Amino acid sequence: MLKNLILLSALFMLSCTTAQEISTASYNENLAQELGADDYGMKSYVLVILETGPKDALITDKEKRAELFKGHFSNMGRLAEEGKLVLAGPLAKNKPKRGLFILNVKTLEEAEELVKTDPTVEAGIFTYDLTQYYGSAALQQINKIQKTIQKEKI
Repeated sequence: MLKNLILLSALFMLSCTTAQEISTASYNENLAQELGADDYGMKSYVLVILETGPKDALITDKEKRAELFKGHFSNMGRLAEEGKLVLAGPLAKNKPKRGLFILNVKTLEEAEELVKTDPTVEAGIFTYDLTQYYGSAALQQINKIQKTIQKEKI
């Protein structure tokens, strides 16, 4: 019983410290400027929704599909390294919507140029829908953080 009370007290103190640290976090003007944040810590991006394309079912050769998807992931890696792709991921087996990108660009035209460099888009496995997105400027930090928590590469 005493051990449980000590453990519970320790957890409570830890949670208070964490909450206190969060509440005393201060504005970092240099980081905000570096990330292009407005006064709310936000900025504009372009949201890309990848959808099943007209040739998805037609490309049945496993090696060809593997090659195209290898290029898809490689292209995402390149865009992330360039700071253009801040978030990407599949949508849970939700055809026709298959995945998303959040691109760190200002215009739909810039986003479209980048999306067209994806081999799966070029091959017609995916089509895409573009829209402006207003979100946290901190999204740009995800790729840096991801590298520190990822054991295996895709």
